[in-house]
Amino acid sequence: MENQNINEIYENAMSEINESSTSEKLAELKIKFLAKKSVLMSLLSSLGSLPPEERKEFGLKLNETKAKIAEAISKKEEELRKEELAKKLASETIDISLPSRKRELGGQNPFYVVKDEITDIFLNMGFEVADGPEVETDLFNFELLNIPQDHPARDMQDTFYISDSVLLRTHTSPVQAHTMQNANGKPIRIICPGKTYRRDDDDATHSHQFAQIEGLVIDKDINIGHLKATLELFAKKMFGEKREIRLRPSYFPFTEPSVEVDITCANCDGKGCSMCKGTGYIEILGGGMVHPNVLKMNGYDPDIYSGFAFGIGIERVAILRYGIDDIRKFYQNDVRFLHQYRKKA
Repeated sequence: MENQNINEIYENAMSEINESSTSEKLAELKIKFLAKKSVLMSLLSSLGSLPPEERKEFGLKLNETKAKIAEAISKKEEELRKEELAKKLASETIDISLPSRKRELGGQNPFYVVKDEITDIFLNMGFEVADGPEVETDLFNFELLNIPQDHPARDMQDTFYISDSVLLRTHTSPVQAHTMQNANGKPIRIICPGKTYRRDDDDATHSHQFAQIEGLVIDKDINIGHLKATLELFAKKMFGEKREIRLRPSYFPFTEPSVEVDITCANCDGKGCSMCKGTGYIEILGGGMVHPNVLKMNGYDPDIYSGFAFGIGIERVAILRYGIDDIRKFYQNDVRFLHQYRKKA
């Protein structure tokens, strides 16, 4: 009777396994026929009522049946896995004969385009690139540049202080001081590109972070004519051969004499328009002859050596070059802005 029950369970199990069409259904059959409380294992409770000579035979028959059902379920699972994989591959077939999607080149931020172009212009003039820390000491950021503690020029360069003597640099001029300190009185011809920081309210024309490229030349018999010739060549290379420059007297604590440098307006060719406010010129940078005090403090004899320095705002040049109306666009990483400057494939 027990063997007959085992056979019936086996036949029912095989029938249901063969009719199964999903992995979920097979999981249910595992529980129904192979779990501890399954219909098959429930027959173990009848072992005690069998004669001793039949118990062994019944136990073997039960285990064999359980193994056959488990094997059948395993085979069916493999079949279903292959079928499901085939269906998935069929539904996700890729037609490789279709043309691929065109990949457009990204747009380089005009800030970096201008920075690299300015750097290349001065490298071709024989300048070298010097670098320095953005976190500076008060000594290099101010004092060695002829801006002592009580100097009013510090008010114009209000910055972010980390301690009483450590701050985020307000200009790249500290790189010039570091270079002079390490040059041991030898001639210098460098540019210093980099980020600077000042406490300012961000708007269309101001930013708490901006970038400069400063230049420094120190040698014997350097005069303001060398400064003018250098900046004139730069202006023509950067803005076109038609551009002219003019020097206006100004004041910077680290240069004497100091000048503001203007170029003829590209919009009106120097005739006067709303862009240049009728003057025919637009200011682009400042410079001057290195102050004797700066030379002395940084290891140079001003009776033997002289030099000139200048500072160019990278964003200002980029704004003039591309007609950009808001300095914040350089830093917002808006793809719509960058898309305008992508290279054509």
